[in-house]
Amino acid sequence: MTEEEQINKTMVFVKETLVNAEGGHDWFHTIRVYNNSLLIAKGEKTDVFVVSLGALLHDIADSKFHNGDETIGPKMARAFLFKINVDSVIIEHVIKIIENISFKGGNEAQKFSSPELQVVQDADRLDAMGAIGIARCFNYGGFKNRPLYDPDIKPNLNMTKAEYKASSSPTINHFYEKLLLLKDKMNTKTGRTIALERHNYMLRFLDQFYKEWH
Repeated sequence: MTEEEQINKTMVFVKETLVNAEGGHDWFHTIRVYNNSLLIAKGEKTDVFVVSLGALLHDIADSKFHNGDETIGPKMARAFLFKINVDSVIIEHVIKIIENISFKGGNEAQKFSSPELQVVQDADRLDAMGAIGIARCFNYGGFKNRPLYDPDIKPNLNMTKAEYKASSSPTINHFYEKLLLLKDKMNTKTGRTIALERHNYMLRFLDQFYKEWH
């Protein structure tokens, strides 16, 4: 089986698996991350096959929707890639990407790094920024039945990984606890360029939000 065929089979698998996923972590999120990963990879020295598989499988079983279990996604990805005969070295690299891509509150030390992870991580973080990032943020807040905003509940920028995962703070707080921090966490030149535009858009949104609130 060629690499192109393996990528196509992976697309079909992910699309079927995420058919009923929450709107911010669905197939459309995955394909945006995949497309942006390929765009960013053009300016980096990477294995595009690893980037492609990592991007497609990065949210195959997000722990947020599996009682915080971070092992399900890697297990599903490994089993699938083994089934379509992907080389074992590549499989392990893709698993490392899945295990290390997420934000985790910003205070968790990342245990693995590679140019491929950096590309997919930037693409995933870009999808949490800008207009789509705002839409996803409020979609997830609604999914969790969180308040939009409460002036008496201040953002917590010093959460542990466990506190971040368990947080039920208002959706607006998430801008300060994650979304506005992403611009300075980009790994690649292309990622930084796109992130700056999306970051500034979120600042304009917040200005307008507070004007209307008050």
